[in-house]
Amino acid sequence: MNGLRAVVVCLVIACATLVSPAAAVTPSWSALPVPVAAPPVTVSDLAARGPGEAWATGYEHASDGLRPMLYRWDGTAWHRDTTFPGADELGWLGKVQFVGEEVWIFQDRVGVGQVLRRSAGGWNALPLPQNLWTKQDFAAVPGAAWVVGEDDTGLKVLHYDGSDWTTQSMPDDVHFVMGITARTADDAWAWADTSTGTTVLRWDGTRWRDANVALPPNSNMHTILLDPSGRVTIGGSQYIDGVPRTYLMTRSGNTWRTTHPPLGDTHTEAMVRGPDGALWLPVRSDRAFQSKYARVNGSRTTFSYGPVRTNSIDVKPRALAKAGRSLLSFGTVEIYGSKPNLMSERLGG
Repeated sequence: MNGLRAVVVCLVIACATLVSPAAAVTPSWSALPVPVAAPPVTVSDLAARGPGEAWATGYEHASDGLRPMLYRWDGTAWHRDTTFPGADELGWLGKVQFVGEEVWIFQDRVGVGQVLRRSAGGWNALPLPQNLWTKQDFAAVPGAAWVVGEDDTGLKVLHYDGSDWTTQSMPDDVHFVMGITARTADDAWAWADTSTGTTVLRWDGTRWRDANVALPPNSNMHTILLDPSGRVTIGGSQYIDGVPRTYLMTRSGNTWRTTHPPLGDTHTEAMVRGPDGALWLPVRSDRAFQSKYARVNGSRTTFSYGPVRTNSIDVKPRALAKAGRSLLSFGTVEIYGSKPNLMSERLGG
């Protein structure tokens, strides 16, 4: 009997070990080497098509001005790309978008805006129809692209339909468009400054109109996430008693739901939907030698840390991207005694 009892106990322990979450392999953040740039550097954007392709953009602060900076992830390592037009000239690189089989990147080249496009045949440049002295944001999908900014006459929304550029009009009370994103050529969203505060706008293929989103009072916006399913998520800050507090608004169907996850005054511009379906975003870390990330899944918010970086005094992930079943992070790290340089981290993979 004692022998049988011992066998049963061993089987129970073995089964518990197999199913216990603590014993399961839990993905953790790991450091990915990045070829150094000329510090200090600024990271603009990160986008991934899958586990084997991602692009990160930004610029170096050189003695003679800003210099564009482009990196490609091939599934194994980061490599710097210097083959694009204007790579050796003054300027900077902004948002990255995947349009069909191509990569589109907004570029300021010696003060003039254009869209870089990379296909199997290499790089080419799509110039803007006019110069803008403020280039605020860029979005591109198959069949359409937008660039928003200002020239000496005021607000400009430039639209590309695959063959020609045109200028689109906004509602009369829009003073400044702060950001833009798109799901399809006939479904784009933007957030703008108006006489009554921040307003969400929507393009329906014909014109821009007020999306009638009731934002929290005393608030601003940082980003809009558009899921293929039709779900829309807005992130921003609401000022309560003079203190900023992060809010998230999610629309499923025609219903908006507002939450205030415990994120303090985190800027939500880098927020993405991860491979697990939850929202992920970098947050201000309480450890100088480690980055910190938040995972928001419904009403539950959890936090994780990146790898320990010896002698670092500031680790700042600037952009996140879903890369297959993993998350990629790209940003800067400042090691004691040196200026900020590039860093990258991966969760899972």
